[in-house]
Amino acid sequence: MEKIKELRDKTGCGIGDCKSALDESGGDIEKAGEILRKKGMAKAAKRAGREASEGIILAGVNESGTEGYMVEINSETDFVSRNEKFQNFAKKAFTILKEQKSSSAGELLSAPMDGSDVKEQLESFSGVIGEKLAISLAAVLKSENGTVASYLHLEGKIGVLVSLDKPDKKELAVDIAMQIAAANPKYLKPEDVLESEIEKEKEIYRAQLKNEGKPEAMMEKIIEGKLKKYYGETCLIKQEYIKDDKKKVEEILGDVKVLEFIRFSLQ
Repeated sequence: MEKIKELRDKTGCGIGDCKSALDESGGDIEKAGEILRKKGMAKAAKRAGREASEGIILAGVNESGTEGYMVEINSETDFVSRNEKFQNFAKKAFTILKEQKSSSAGELLSAPMDGSDVKEQLESFSGVIGEKLAISLAAVLKSENGTVASYLHLEGKIGVLVSLDKPDKKELAVDIAMQIAAANPKYLKPEDVLESEIEKEKEIYRAQLKNEGKPEAMMEKIIEGKLKKYYGETCLIKQEYIKDDKKKVEEILGDVKVLEFIRFSLQ
């Protein structure tokens, strides 16, 4: 019974599973743990076809505010994502991401964790929980001579990292991160929009105007106005500022530049 308790504490598996694994391993706790992990992996494989669309996003920055980290860990149900064990696993994975500076989900999954790696521990935990679990996204954002901020919205359903080009701009950086969380820009500035996408928009506008019977001579000017509105919706610096819709984000930034932003969303 002591061995069963020890194995249960170590793996989180049920008493029956622990007893069976110990019987199979001849009482060797380490081997029994491996057997349970393998069974967990087999269970996870059966769940591979399911959709893990719930979960949690965790984000944070280093002490100097020059580097930010973010990870999205998924479960099948909101019930599991709110489970304390799931939350603890997510925090542990996030700590590893910060330590290893894993800039992708693949890098994080291959990082060391509890004697194996994050992928194996996730699969084992999936077997314990009984749901498909996944680490779908991970990111690191740096601004060596500037400022990085993180922001979490709706209890970890949306997460943002943003980097600015100037140091000691934490308050501004957090405000911009909130803007990105709320307004979901696709691009930083109009110059970043792909030419093919602009042409596609123009084509749609022309077809609309033609159907409305607008004269050819007026079309280009109307299209120009529609593109301006399009940039105002999709480009961060051209968006209306969420705290003051009479101003654009570029006005709030002043001489500060946004270098990059990353947004994860479970919605």
